[in-house]
Amino acid sequence: MTSTISKSGQNDQLDKPKKSAKGRGGAPKKRIRREVHVKVRLKTTERFLIESKARQAGMRISDWVREATLKAKVVSRLTAEDRRVLHMLAGMANNLNQLTKLAHTSGMLSIAIRCSSLLEEIDQALKYLNSDDGKDT
Repeated sequence: MTSTISKSGQNDQLDKPKKSAKGRGGAPKKRIRREVHVKVRLKTTERFLIESKARQAGMRISDWVREATLKAKVVSRLTAEDRRVLHMLAGMANNLNQLTKLAHTSGMLSIAIRCSSLLEEIDQALKYLNSDDGKDT
C-alpha cells in the first residue's frame, strides 16, 4: 500500500491488490503425480543407447523408457511342455541321422519307410512349437 496526501491534508491509503503467498505463478499443478520410482541398473553403453533413442524421438529419457516399457511385447520363456517337446525333437533328429547313416551303408528300402514316419513326427513337433498357444498339433 502506498500513502498519498489528499486536499484535506490527510493520508489516504491506496489499495493495491495483494499477492497471496500461494499464488507464485508458473505452471498449474498436475492432477496425477507419478510418485512410484523404479530403479534399473544399466551398463554405460546401454544408458548411452537409451539416451540417443530418446533424443532422436525428442523425448526425455524417463518419458521414452515409460513409453517403451508400456508398448513392449514380452515373449515368455519356454514352458516345461515346450522343453519336453524340444528334447523329444532332438532325440528324433538323432534317430534320423542314425537311419540316414544306415541307409547309406546298407541301402535298405525299409529304412526309407522308417525315415518317412520319423519325418512326420518331426513335422508335428515343429508345428506344435511354431503355434502361438502350443495347442495346434
